[in-house]
Amino acid sequence: MYPIVMNRTARPARVTASIAMRWLASLALVGGLAACGDNLEGVPSDILPYAQYAALCAKPRSGSDAVTGDAFPDTQGSLLDEQLWIRSWTNDLYLWYKEVPDVDPTKYSTAIDYFDQEKTLAKTASGKDKDQFHFTLDTADWEAMSQSGVTAGYGIEWALLANRPPRSLVIAFVQPGSPAASPPANLDRGAKVLTIDGVDVQNGSDVDTLNNGLFPAGLAEKHTFVVIDRGATAQRSVTLTSASISLVPVQNAHALPAPNDKVGYVLFTDHIATAEKELIDAFTTLRDAGITDLILDIRYNGGGYLDIASELAYMIAGPTATAGKTFERITFNDKHPDVDPVTGDKLTPEGFLAQAQGFSATRGQALPYLTGLQHVFVLTSGETCSASEAVMNGLGGIDIPVIQIGETTCGKPYGFYPADNCGTTYFSIQFQGVNNKNFGDYADGFVPGIIFHGCTVPDDFTHALGDPAEGRVAAALLYRATGGCPTAVARRAQDPLAAALGVVTPKSPWRQNRILTHANGGRIAP
Repeated sequence: MYPIVMNRTARPARVTASIAMRWLASLALVGGLAACGDNLEGVPSDILPYAQYAALCAKPRSGSDAVTGDAFPDTQGSLLDEQLWIRSWTNDLYLWYKEVPDVDPTKYSTAIDYFDQEKTLAKTASGKDKDQFHFTLDTADWEAMSQSGVTAGYGIEWALLANRPPRSLVIAFVQPGSPAASPPANLDRGAKVLTIDGVDVQNGSDVDTLNNGLFPAGLAEKHTFVVIDRGATAQRSVTLTSASISLVPVQNAHALPAPNDKVGYVLFTDHIATAEKELIDAFTTLRDAGITDLILDIRYNGGGYLDIASELAYMIAGPTATAGKTFERITFNDKHPDVDPVTGDKLTPEGFLAQAQGFSATRGQALPYLTGLQHVFVLTSGETCSASEAVMNGLGGIDIPVIQIGETTCGKPYGFYPADNCGTTYFSIQFQGVNNKNFGDYADGFVPGIIFHGCTVPDDFTHALGDPAEGRVAAALLYRATGGCPTAVARRAQDPLAAALGVVTPKSPWRQNRILTHANGGRIAP
């Protein structure tokens, strides 16, 4: 995870997994040969397929994969073998392979350092990096997080209102049952952090202590926080011990109190495997409550499995609106115009999934869906990314009237297949997605009121998520009643915790993506 106090350089937390190792050693390539370059002594300038270098490792693993049970395919190789695998793999599959600079791998002492160079340097129309989504994770940790949502920490999602002195740090939300949510800590959304291990958050110069407390490197670390709870005036001290945290990606599904009892609310934070069953349960609850309007809160949802996004969109839109329609059609680079280069399947539009794919619910189970919806409000922020944006884009492509409340989304119509080589899982942009109307050009994000009707509304940390009085929920209810947005000037005049635009809620890069799976040769959950 990136540090919340942005005064030091840090890699994403080393938390691993291997879903793609299975296919590397035996993949039948469709073309995909990459020039090695003339600047490498002893390396031919002929083109070689990246499978030629797969599992040739400077430090081969022994034993077997914890998820698949298969023996690791690693054999003795060299650092250069790993780098040439990266180079060939990038040249074949990277969406913008023509824009990758020619870099000599022998100048880099690790495979990861070399991988960091293998991406485009181009900018979007707004001036941000075209590729902001290039990263690696340890394979075992990736498996643990993507399959079960287990990670180390306290169960807190931090929100940063100001990242340089005078800083301001609050809690965005906590995971149920986590050390943060449980006695004696009893922390909740909106608690403001004053000190961490004795260092002042607002103006302290010891950023290492601040970052170490916010993002513990391992389990059983103890750190002390002085906080002021939401709605309180008195300070209190809380000591938290880091533990293995199981993410609860779907929370707080309920119908709002009267007079808004026909409005359903659900908080959805991660498209991970466990979300499948939780979404089914949540939408069954909302369906049975007879709701006529939905508030889908994905302000903190960075993405994940695209199939889960497709299932969610179906549960919102139902069978009539989705019949024969495309949820998302993916396109690879010009080397692979007709065939998915990973699965070997012919590229065809993907419809809305009406059955569970087996991530955490019974495969083939019919999905519940809502009927008679009059409004679909989607609460967003700059952390709404990738697979979450795909839900919005997919619904927009079939004319479901999405109303966006919040901030501009992150802008990621791209995705990838994670690829494991020698114990590192590599994430490199390989495809772009478009909806039923062939629209997918939102690299600078969805802006409320532009692509979708809606309102720009600050995040409100003075109320609980799902509270009708919380700023974005209240704006949705106002829009439902009047068709208009709240007055921005009035919002900004309130407590600054109720008027936070541009809040940064740092997440590991694996939680900000659009991910395809390819077990058994298709888009099936492992």
